[in-house]
Amino acid sequence: MTQVRWTVSDQVLHAVLDGPETMNSIDPGVLDGLDAMMEVVDRDPSLRAVVITGAGDKAFSVGMDLDFLACCFGDPDGVFLPFLHRFHGVLRRIEQLPVPVIARVNGLARAGGFELILACDLVVAAHEARVGDVHVNFGVPPGAGSSQRAPRKLGDQRAKALMLTPRWLDGPTMVEWGLALATAPRAELDAEVERLLEGVRGRSRRVLAMVKRLVSAPQSMTLDEGLHLERKLFDQFIHDVPDAAEGFTAYVEKRPAVWGDADVSAFA
Repeated sequence: MTQVRWTVSDQVLHAVLDGPETMNSIDPGVLDGLDAMMEVVDRDPSLRAVVITGAGDKAFSVGMDLDFLACCFGDPDGVFLPFLHRFHGVLRRIEQLPVPVIARVNGLARAGGFELILACDLVVAAHEARVGDVHVNFGVPPGAGSSQRAPRKLGDQRAKALMLTPRWLDGPTMVEWGLALATAPRAELDAEVERLLEGVRGRSRRVLAMVKRLVSAPQSMTLDEGLHLERKLFDQFIHDVPDAAEGFTAYVEKRPAVWGDADVSAFA
């Protein structure tokens, strides 16, 4: 059984899918853990990022737990479909968190593990990682969002190649295909993640939330709709949030900015 464990330090929540005996497989308990982790993120205004990884060196997550999957096929209406409905909700909540979520892909990821990666904002992968969709290998279509997220991130043909054939991507290929931002040998993976975290620590949480929402908007909006949203949120931000004026003043006065910790829900 996989548990979700996390620690908070230096404005970052580090979450671990901890079930190395099942290669960090996913079951209802994992969704409970991810929901609880996100409650912490929502309640703690000091946080500026989340990092999600798998325990050990072998796997990020191999997807649904096989024992639980047997229960799913034994009761599709009572178990399988409600689980997938909830999985959808958890992944959407990850996408809508007010801080960037980084997937630290340390090893094998497939099916539900692949779908979890797709919901993260940024991906840093070990050279040794192996990532694939592989639903078709088991005679089942994807059920937690990869059919919609993969084309948006990879483009139509690469998404189809990954989802219709038993193809695996290593870290460098993930970067080449646009699935990962950066790759490094597994021994240097934490240092690569840290380079990203250095860029968000100390930033305005409200600005992070607003930028994340705006950059995600084109997935469901036309250009005109997205531009209208940007103008609307910028106007709201300038009127309601002092962080922009504080950033300018701190720059002129050559001092660190002091950001407020007000509610970010309007921008997330």
